[in-house]
Amino acid sequence: MTLPTDTVRVYLLGLQQRIVSGLEALDGSPFASDAWQREPGGRLEGDGLSRMLEGGAVFERAAVLFSHVKGRVLPPSATAARPHLAGAPFEALGVSLVIHPHNPFVPTVHLNVRMLSAQPAEGEAVSWWGGGMDLTPYYGFERDAQHFHRVCRDAVGPERYARFKPDCDEYFFLKHRNEPRGVGGVFWDDYEEGGFDGGFALMQALGDAFLGAYAPIVERRHGYAYGERERDFQAYRRGRYVEFNLVWDRGTLFGLQSGGRTESILLSMPPEVKWRYQWAPEPGTPEAKLYSDFLRPRDWADEPATTLWL
Repeated sequence: MTLPTDTVRVYLLGLQQRIVSGLEALDGSPFASDAWQREPGGRLEGDGLSRMLEGGAVFERAAVLFSHVKGRVLPPSATAARPHLAGAPFEALGVSLVIHPHNPFVPTVHLNVRMLSAQPAEGEAVSWWGGGMDLTPYYGFERDAQHFHRVCRDAVGPERYARFKPDCDEYFFLKHRNEPRGVGGVFWDDYEEGGFDGGFALMQALGDAFLGAYAPIVERRHGYAYGERERDFQAYRRGRYVEFNLVWDRGTLFGLQSGGRTESILLSMPPEVKWRYQWAPEPGTPEAKLYSDFLRPRDWADEPATTLWL
């Protein structure tokens, strides 16, 4: 059986363009395009389209990436849960994005939707799906986290949200810091329920929900006044983002293990970052509130809506 990956490809390219158009409307600046292709016969072949904005009015860096690659052998990061597929040729396609805003009161956001398929030596082709989106604030606003989680729940449905929300909290956790990366969202991996149609429908549901989850937050917060203190804290917290992506993120590992395009894989990194030795915020400050009130699991979607300015 040949899986209809062309249908997925068409959807993903359309999703990329819709998201880019929405972000351009928020920022007022055009995204650059970088189309790339891997020649047949190598370790990895395929193509992709990187859309990115550097130094915009609202977004310091925004990258919305599409890739569609084929390889001769599944990398180890993809066969841990499927040892029977070790050594099988594979195909992977998806859209991923990371947005790092200028204003520290606007959160960083991440989205990834992807499909993988493999053809074992015997039997039919197998497909599985991964995806999710999560929010990483620097200064927390309950209204923003509640909105983001409600959109996630509406997109995937209450039953799957009840599974995917704690999975997101568990996945985006810096074990070496004993600290969440942000306020979470939804996350799933190795999803096979409902076969091809079920996985594709879930991909579309989340991808189509992204702008509705993030754009209202940007519109509410990007005009907030900030100074050197807030930018300095943003740079410090961005260090946690770098640590997670380089130490724990399975997507980064898959891309590097499979011989992916390094420039695209590392576009998720923030443009300016700081580390400090044994630093902690002063008690009672807005920076301390991020740790005490936001960097812990909460049932955001079920909390009563807070007032407009919080």
